[in-house]
Amino acid sequence: MGKMEPGERNSISDVAGVTVGHVTINKGGVQTGVTAILPHQGNIFQDKLVAATHILNGFGKTVGTIQINELGTIETPIILTNTLSVGTATEGLIDYMIEQNSEIGATTGTVNPVVGECNDMKLNDIRGRHIQTKHVKEAIQQASADFDEGAVGAGRGMVCYSLKGGIGSASRKIPLHHGLYTLGVLTLTNFGQLEDLTINNRLLGRELTEKMNTVPNEKDQGSVIVILATDLPVSERQLKRIIQRSVIGLAKTGAQIANGSGDIMIGFSTATKIPHQPNGRLLTIPTIHEEEIDLAFRAASEATEEAVLSSLISVSHDEAYKKQSSEVMTLLQCLTKFDVRLS
Repeated sequence: MGKMEPGERNSISDVAGVTVGHVTINKGGVQTGVTAILPHQGNIFQDKLVAATHILNGFGKTVGTIQINELGTIETPIILTNTLSVGTATEGLIDYMIEQNSEIGATTGTVNPVVGECNDMKLNDIRGRHIQTKHVKEAIQQASADFDEGAVGAGRGMVCYSLKGGIGSASRKIPLHHGLYTLGVLTLTNFGQLEDLTINNRLLGRELTEKMNTVPNEKDQGSVIVILATDLPVSERQLKRIIQRSVIGLAKTGAQIANGSGDIMIGFSTATKIPHQPNGRLLTIPTIHEEEIDLAFRAASEATEEAVLSSLISVSHDEAYKKQSSEVMTLLQCLTKFDVRLS
């Protein structure tokens, strides 16, 4: 999508050090899971990163965004899951962080866990609250630069544009005079109606609904979580400006940002590590010039747009989701700019 060149994997893990892990629960009416995003491979509590968040529509139940906005840093992995499992995921992430850092709650302050969610109740027994704290640790331990997209992890039970939603990812390279940088996006998609789906400016959703002679009978009450990573040297203020541009990518796919939608963006930069304890010296945080930020804006828009669409066309490994309906097959055949694999 767009004009900019993607990274080698065309995923958020093209930003060096960023990895993603999933735990997927696929048991009859239980279709849910956990996705973990690790911002770097060291101890993130001890070496924090510049971070920012943006709320497009606040019908969401995230944890940890208040402190990110106040201090401008992130100090834990990011966990994604379903809405009613946010509490359990938070507990699991706290357990993991305490195991890694004996000083938390003892000789230093507490920890700010970061958890995001979407509501998978259409396909999952969300009331059963099947996520356990152990699933968080498992997802973190399984994190890798190579990871599945589609109906996996937190995306297992999600619905996007009336089709199967889930996890999607994409990346873009940012060439500047002082270096080549990367921006990557991961989306958890659970929003939209089919008639609004737009791909490369083509109103494919409207074409499909007209062909099938159907009209939406449900309100758009879904949500999307956008996780943006970059190695671009930026301040938290600049980073917030960049992640706000992911809204453009959502809009290009047809997103209407309905009243009941939780649309949350969380971003971090790996360019500078900020130590937990002061060392008596001034911190040096390099940043790009404001006049250099436009390419990052475009990268955020393009990567978000492609990540949303990737969540729709990526096929999970189990047979149930390999069997596409004729309507989805028609849609996939229209995606001429994607390398679509159905098996």
